[in-house]
Amino acid sequence: MAEGPFGSEPASSISVVGVSGIPEIKAGDNVADFVMANFALMEYDVVVITQKIISKAEGRTVQVDMSAPLEPQLEAIIISESRRILRRRQGLFITETHSGYICANAGIDQSNMPTGTVGLLPRDPDRSARRVRDRIRAKASIEVGVIISDTFGRTWRRGVSDIALGVAGIAAIVDLRGALDASGREMTATQIALADELASAAELVKPKAGAVPAVIIRGVDRRFFRESSVATEIVRPFNEDLFR
Repeated sequence: MAEGPFGSEPASSISVVGVSGIPEIKAGDNVADFVMANFALMEYDVVVITQKIISKAEGRTVQVDMSAPLEPQLEAIIISESRRILRRRQGLFITETHSGYICANAGIDQSNMPTGTVGLLPRDPDRSARRVRDRIRAKASIEVGVIISDTFGRTWRRGVSDIALGVAGIAAIVDLRGALDASGREMTATQIALADELASAAELVKPKAGAVPAVIIRGVDRRFFRESSVATEIVRPFNEDLFR
């Protein structure tokens, strides 16, 4: 029978702690340095960072003219950030971004942004996660996982939840195909979206209106630490999508 947190052995406990004290991030800032300055990281911690501060640090923001109608400006930004528009209804766009994500309004956001500023998704969230992981590795000489998270709606279900946009050093998917279930039957389809589950857990200590842009998850099974990618492991290829 399969072993480990998703197999026959009981799951070990984990701790989820918000990182406070990180100042307002501006273009050019190194987010990893602020995390390390405000939290004593340990080997095999998972660092979950909100997309918003990564986008700010990478200069992925756009200014809009608040004296002019906002809707056409936002529409132009959404179109420029989209590979294709899948649906449109009453000012809401469902788009495929240039990174391959299917989401509302190409992921652009005005919440927790200065007035007149619109935040865009990072161009390559996996690369953003690798940069943070590599900086921590170089300065602290420890191995950590890094997840860039964002809030997405969910098809066929109301409500939103945080998901992983990018990962580094931690499995995006835990593939249980070939392992045995509790009845001894071989699993043929089960793949656990570990990075999404960790991003969602981090959201529980990261209030939407609060200044907690980073969360540390400690106690994740060390066997899950490896090179991975949201783009190649989680994003469903077009030829597997039954709805496009």
